[in-house]
Amino acid sequence: MTDPTLTSSTALAALRAAGEETRLRILALLAQGELSVSDLTDILGQSQPRISRHLKLLVEAGLVERHREGAWAFFRLADRDPAASLLRPLLDALDERDPTITGDRDRLAAVRAARAEAAQAYFARLAPDWDRVRQMQAPAETVEAAIEEALGDRPVRALVDLGTGTGRMLTLLAPRARRAVGLDASHAMLSVARANLEKAGVRGVELRQGDIHAPPVEPNAFDLVIIHQVLHYLDEPARALREAARLVAPGGRLLVVDFAPHEFEFLRTAQAHRRLGFAREQVAGWLGEARLACTLHRDLAPPDGAENALTVSLWLGQDRRAVTDMPFRNPDREVA
Repeated sequence: MTDPTLTSSTALAALRAAGEETRLRILALLAQGELSVSDLTDILGQSQPRISRHLKLLVEAGLVERHREGAWAFFRLADRDPAASLLRPLLDALDERDPTITGDRDRLAAVRAARAEAAQAYFARLAPDWDRVRQMQAPAETVEAAIEEALGDRPVRALVDLGTGTGRMLTLLAPRARRAVGLDASHAMLSVARANLEKAGVRGVELRQGDIHAPPVEPNAFDLVIIHQVLHYLDEPARALREAARLVAPGGRLLVVDFAPHEFEFLRTAQAHRRLGFAREQVAGWLGEARLACTLHRDLAPPDGAENALTVSLWLGQDRRAVTDMPFRNPDREVA
């Protein structure tokens, strides 16, 4: 765990880093959500090398975090470095009517609109095939209500959504958590998720590109891990569950949502499904092998009269280790 104390030298370095016009503008923009170097150059009207130098200083001062997404680099405000504790009061005190702040936010809105348009154009090409599968199963509202019922009102300190896709599970569940992370192998799908989260007003979510079989996040760090409609795409679903279980904090939970067994072979070619659903005992057994107790299983029947009907199944795995650091709900997470 990061040491929460702040030394005088660390504080001075952070204040020096923030105490420059362009860097302060960058920090104010990142308070609205993570951005790429390209986004910042478009908004601030400065060269890429200059913006990169400013970002390097902010990262070194512990005020900003950097992560790669393929050939792209994204930046967000740090929230686990002691230096970041100096930042929020400063940014909250900025006058939103200030012409510079207002202009930057107007250009940010334009950048986000263009990004959302590009992301939705990509998703529109996939939507017809996805719509066909959705019509074969229980409505999304029914599935999401069952997910919320399965999780109950237990508070969440940190959650990670493995294979986040469009970011729907993050939109639904990130407001419960102090920290929320979404992982996907596809940069294009992360662009869709980023646009959807921005549209929903969900801030502070960390989106990461990575392999579900080797997730690039800390082990034993998340009291809620989600794998929603992902396992049927994988050659090694049991391995993915084992890796997911490694991320679960003591006393935490792993939620799996996927299809019950079916015989619709056309989904292998039409939708790239590798597995035709999973039996209750199969996933429960994998959870047990990963040292999680399967505390809940539920089947959601497809709509009446649905052609090629699919049953959606939920499994909830519980870590058996004692909880030493009780999670808590963050009442300040902003959701539209």
